[in-house]
Amino acid sequence: MRRTTWTTLLWLAAASAPGQAPPSEVERLAWFEGHWQGVSRGVSMEEQWTSVSGGALLGLHRDVKGERMLSFEFLRIQTTPEGTFYFASPGSKPPVAFKLKELGERRVVFENLQHDYPQRILYWLDATGAMHARIEGPQAGKTASVEWVWTKAR
Repeated sequence: MRRTTWTTLLWLAAASAPGQAPPSEVERLAWFEGHWQGVSRGVSMEEQWTSVSGGALLGLHRDVKGERMLSFEFLRIQTTPEGTFYFASPGSKPPVAFKLKELGERRVVFENLQHDYPQRILYWLDATGAMHARIEGPQAGKTASVEWVWTKAR
């Protein structure tokens, strides 16, 4: 909580300093940085995000059960001339772009309504500092979702 407060104060100071540009959308997502991990129904989940550098965040997601990797995904958040996007490459497939739809202090939503599933990707930090990730979209005529919860590895 204290880190978030200091980060917010630094952003405000940078935005009000003469000659200083306000933080970019990607820089405002610096709270992604780090190694996040959790366990759900016997599956160890982790997501690792680099610090913001070169105008981008790079990430890796992995799910493991026992000694077997179930899935992995390469991730990137970057601003292009068309806007800020979350690029997801599950299993190293070509990336799918999700455009930034909503950006708050501790919550972000990306969306691609042309994609089959998911169509929305949400991340947020809860009051305890745990990171949540949720994907949503239509499946078999209904709205389906999957959510992950991680704590920061120490």
